[in-house]
Amino acid sequence: MALKHCGTLRLKTERLVLRRFALTDALAMHKNWASDPEVTKFLTWPPHADRDVSKAVLEDWVKSYKRKDYYQWAIVPKENGDEPIGSITAVGMNDDVEMIHIGYCIGRKWWHQGIMSEALNAVMDFFFNKVEANRIESRHDPNNPHSGMVMKKCGMKYEGRLRSSDRNNQGICDADWYALLRSER
Repeated sequence: MALKHCGTLRLKTERLVLRRFALTDALAMHKNWASDPEVTKFLTWPPHADRDVSKAVLEDWVKSYKRKDYYQWAIVPKENGDEPIGSITAVGMNDDVEMIHIGYCIGRKWWHQGIMSEALNAVMDFFFNKVEANRIESRHDPNNPHSGMVMKKCGMKYEGRLRSSDRNNQGICDADWYALLRSER
């Protein structure tokens, strides 16, 4: 079997709309999360210096939506109109083992409100039910435990720490790995 790719489809939860990004999201992206060094502290890309950087990133993402194996969602609280506050994406895939690796980030103003857990649950349901993934995994820097709490809250199981196996804006770091199998959902 292989993953049944269908591209980034619109998803809705109780409080959120997960949708494709548009070029018009550059200002919101820059303002709400991409320019904040606290948000990007444990990520693999630096804070965006200005809106032009956010626009260039969005141009690349929007072009990629034509691919059926590209998954990149804007996280939009329904109460926020159509303004995104973060992103959640498939940062890696392995069709041979039907695995999808998820990464996410959200603006500091929306931390600790259960928003990312709600988004991750919706994306996991999508990947298990529609794309027919067998394994969904994610990882985080142990110095960013709140990211791991999101994974645990969504039912992912801790699989271990790989020492000095990753790099983020803090340099070389350990990585705590979590995963969930479709049979465990």
